Amino acid sequence: MNKILLFLILLFFCGCSSVSNEKYDRTQLNTNTWLPNGHFLTPAGISIAVGDLPLGMAFSPDKKNIVVVNSGHNEQTLSLVNVERKSVVQTLPIRKSWMGAVWGPYGDYFFVTAGNDNKVYRYGFTKDSAWFIASLPIGKPFPEELVSPTGIAIDNQGKFMYAVARMKPVLYKLNAYENSVEKKIELEGSLYTCLLDERRQRIYVSLWGSSAVAIVDAKNLDVIQKIGVGAHPSAMLMDSSNERLFVTNSSENTVSVIDLSVLKISEVIDVGVVQHSLPGSTPNALALSNDNKTLFVANADNNAIVVVTLSQDKPSIVKGFIPTGWYPTALECSDSVLIVANGKGNSSFPNPNRENPADLFPGMISFIPFPTDSVLKKYTQQVIDNNPISRKKIYSEWANENPIPNSSEKKSPIKHIFYIVKDMRSYDELFGDIQYGNGDASLAKYGRSITPNHHALAEEFTLFDNFYVDGEVGADGLQWSTGAYATDYVEKTWPTLYGRKGGVFDYEEDGIATPKNGFIWDAIQKKHLTMRNYGMFLNEEASERGEIIPIAKGLMNVTSPIYRGWDLNFYDTARVASWSKEFDLYEKGDSLPQFSIIRLPGDYTSGKKVNERTQKAYLADNDLALGRIVERISKSTYWNSSAIFVLESSAHGGADHVDAHRSVALVISPFTKRKFNDKTHYTTSSMLRTMELILEIPPMTQHDAGAIPMYRAFSSTPDTTVFISRPNNIPLNETTQPVTQSK
Repeated sequence: MNKILLFLILLFFCGCSSVSNEKYDRTQLNTNTWLPNGHFLTPAGISIAVGDLPLGMAFSPDKKNIVVVNSGHNEQTLSLVNVERKSVVQTLPIRKSWMGAVWGPYGDYFFVTAGNDNKVYRYGFTKDSAWFIASLPIGKPFPEELVSPTGIAIDNQGKFMYAVARMKPVLYKLNAYENSVEKKIELEGSLYTCLLDERRQRIYVSLWGSSAVAIVDAKNLDVIQKIGVGAHPSAMLMDSSNERLFVTNSSENTVSVIDLSVLKISEVIDVGVVQHSLPGSTPNALALSNDNKTLFVANADNNAIVVVTLSQDKPSIVKGFIPTGWYPTALECSDSVLIVANGKGNSSFPNPNRENPADLFPGMISFIPFPTDSVLKKYTQQVIDNNPISRKKIYSEWANENPIPNSSEKKSPIKHIFYIVKDMRSYDELFGDIQYGNGDASLAKYGRSITPNHHALAEEFTLFDNFYVDGEVGADGLQWSTGAYATDYVEKTWPTLYGRKGGVFDYEEDGIATPKNGFIWDAIQKKHLTMRNYGMFLNEEASERGEIIPIAKGLMNVTSPIYRGWDLNFYDTARVASWSKEFDLYEKGDSLPQFSIIRLPGDYTSGKKVNERTQKAYLADNDLALGRIVERISKSTYWNSSAIFVLESSAHGGADHVDAHRSVALVISPFTKRKFNDKTHYTTSSMLRTMELILEIPPMTQHDAGAIPMYRAFSSTPDTTVFISRPNNIPLNETTQPVTQSK
């Protein structure tokens, strides 16, 4: 079946109330679904389609129904799922949502947090049918107030609710009887969820941005204590005796266990697919077996459920792993069945009609029976095979003389790296017209006549027609391009922002969006190497005024004061003129930094606004800027020891017949193979890993650690032929003219 047709069918099921759904039975694990990030999917159990990016699920008290909160880029919805029939029985539209849901004590109503509308919605429920009843405002709707409620809890009488927010660090005590806010207290950072401990009259709050859990008195909302846990604490779960609190540390591959009798950490469980591995598993959801002996943990970036055997007096043991769909975000346990929300569905798709990758995630719910020991063993091996970090790799052709070192004893002849990060373009959009590559010429919107330098560089050096970006849009794409990871905060919030449902772009500043191990510039400076930043992570408003203000700590003392950041009214060729001034001085003083990161954002374009530059003009300017950088470096004394790496932070602005993540990559160096087509499957993380190996810096996360380095594109015999940039064919100041209608 055509993948796009399948996607449309799934959307149809998501948008209609129905008692039957198409089911995908993967219990036999006989099919591997390839993902553009180098992972494979073999989701266990039976899957049904729900809405866009399911982030939250809540069981009814009788465990017969689940409300699923779909908080993605497209229309946000609630899916009512009948557990016994394993089907969506109703789909309700909701203006805005974000994860939180809880049922009343008798199962005849439930509450859902309404995202940036800053409300809590109440719905009635009976006989597989729900209806809207009322809303409880906790703030003025965005943008008047930045609140965005997330997790929610309710007491056994259904009178008091407790809700937390991620854009305003506030815990709210709500009166469900009077539909009012009783009390509130400001905490710190961004908050993820809360749990009510009725026996002790405490609220437990995961401080998503502060690496701690707050213990709050449920009556007066006084803070009792804060307990330090790991980075990005998110989901929480108590055992049935309320003796232990489990907390997922999303940026640390761990689960903290808090002894509630003494309010101390009793254990930290390593739940990574590879024990003691670098960050990147992203544990973010929890469930417990009825006997409290088995903990289940959803690892979003491993596409797996971790099965942990618990004990009161012995260390917990990771027993195995269960494969899931793409990016599991929520987890429930009903008797002997696990119910998993797969945030990005069960597949990636092409986008020949320029569909936004964010629109190609039909979320899925999987029903997975508890596996026997023999089945769990099989599942575990499958998860190991699915993940690049644990998958066996053989690089038999990676010769010792390759410029990319294959061991710590080897040194690269490449001493200077230029890393150029651009924005938004797909492979077919630029290179679909290169005949010997795997392209679709009909999709080459910015082909040879508009991007002659990109074409010349791909054809004179190496063409990569099997390269994929790890991110979906600019927000997470920049994180992947600079840190080999997008945290759960980034992955779960950008769809709301990009879907114009409120929020702020806070992904380029130090804070909750920052990976635990930081970015490539942090790793470089930790190694005491020299570097220079041109345009990356700058204050946008200041940049538009011509002021250069870095907003990431690691860039404070290494940023060019004359290179403009994000400002689409500014020409990329003008940026390169500023870069050239500094490069001339570096060459004159023989002081070129070992690493330069250069942002060329112009190919993002500003759309089709009348009297502004055309999209073709933006691309032509971006293309000429790139050509001039390469020409200048190739004519310098540093050419013999340099490598230029070029990628797009995302591909979401273009079309591609293979996959919506396939994008443009260039590697330009005397050591790059000439007139070569490298068909190896590479990713954003592959490019980062290649640069790390050259610079002798360790990987930042398990994603670059497990990626295939781009060694096949390199030769031990250098070719120092100078590159001559091509002139532009499109006027760089060409503007979109208003359409005149004939009388």
